Amino acid sequence: MPWECGIDGCGAVFEDVEATVVHQATEHERRECKVCGTVVPDGYLAIRHAFTEHSRAEYVRAYGASSEAVREREELLEEIESVADMQAIATELKR
Repeated sequence: MPWECGIDGCGAVFEDVEATVVHQATEHERRECKVCGTVVPDGYLAIRHAFTEHSRAEYVRAYGASSEAVREREELLEEIESVADMQAIATELKR
């Protein structure tokens, strides 16, 4: 199943989710978390940071997110984490 980068209309398509996450982390600007100020790669890793390091309430307050936006991101996290080889992503990003 092909995966598409959804950052700012990028639209780059990859054969697997791991390549997509690596692309997002290396080819797009890093973002500052509005909750804690940590600078993180954009895309999946930014969403993962926000939802693992902070509560839903903190996310909603900092980003002005709707409950629908929160659900969309939670579903995306679940989908990616159900198929991604996180070790392969980490290894590639350490290069």
